[in-house]
Amino acid sequence: MSSYIRKAHHGGSWYESNPEELYDTLSTYLKDAKEDPASANKFKSSPNPNISTSRPRGIISPHAGLAHSGSTAAYAYLGLDEFLKSSNSNSPSSDTTITVVVLHPSHHVYLDGCAISGASTIETPLCDLLVDESLRSELLTSSSTGIFTTFTTMDQTTDEREHSGEMQFPYIAKMFMDCNRKPGKMKVLPIMVGALSTDKEKIFGKILSSYLARNEIFTIVSSDFCHWGKRFNYAPTVPPGEMKAPSTISEIYEYIEWMDRLGMDEITSQEPGAFAKYIRLFKNTICGRHPIGVYLSALKENATAGKEEVDIMFVKYAQSSQVRSNHDSSVSYASAVIRRI
Repeated sequence: MSSYIRKAHHGGSWYESNPEELYDTLSTYLKDAKEDPASANKFKSSPNPNISTSRPRGIISPHAGLAHSGSTAAYAYLGLDEFLKSSNSNSPSSDTTITVVVLHPSHHVYLDGCAISGASTIETPLCDLLVDESLRSELLTSSSTGIFTTFTTMDQTTDEREHSGEMQFPYIAKMFMDCNRKPGKMKVLPIMVGALSTDKEKIFGKILSSYLARNEIFTIVSSDFCHWGKRFNYAPTVPPGEMKAPSTISEIYEYIEWMDRLGMDEITSQEPGAFAKYIRLFKNTICGRHPIGVYLSALKENATAGKEEVDIMFVKYAQSSQVRSNHDSSVSYASAVIRRI
């Protein structure tokens, strides 16, 4: 396979191309998220009393332009920051290679499977990210038991056009820069998840499960939530069937949040089938629904096998604007932190 250097294709438009400006922007978002009392109180309200001190294992993070969703994403990335710091304290020599796996959707090409980035290096304005070529090789030679399902690789054009993976790279780069670990011991592996059936989500989740359970691997699931408005061809104001929205809802943006949070509840339940049923029922335009479905399937596989159990907690929700009429539009953003229990 011929590898390539993935360029920061969306730098200068979706996020700053100037390294100092980008670093300062990310630092401000992270500082604001860390100092937000509501963020800390989320974990204090968890039914698991130890969840606030347990080790982060992954996050769900939005992928719109940094000016739109970067402040929301910061709440999730505090989880990666904590993971890296805990990895350093657990391994004083910092000899263990940390790999951040990024599961992201495809917005530009049809894909009925999962494709791994073929890059050897990913450029960002802050620093270059090394791709975990060893893990990529493992996945390319893997298959599910009894069903031949393999990963493919992205070509450079497909890789660089897709923004949903790239929008995670600036934050990852900053975290790596700030981490006291040897540069060659921190890597990434982006995986594009296509328009999979529920059965295929389970298959790919099963393949990925043992890898994602490794202590040195951290998972990022890239997804925005509801895309509401005529330009998205999706503008419901009442729930489907005989379901009724709460009587306290009077504005469209309130309905959107209620609908999004129903989906978020299904994600936190860690039941892939329940989330898939929710998507079929509401047809909510959650663009990362397939990466989420694959990840939930992997988590369930690991829990069933006794390899790892986790808690998923959403720590921030926001909308690009408040929809009050059918002429408006908005995109929803949500951040979650996944911790081992």
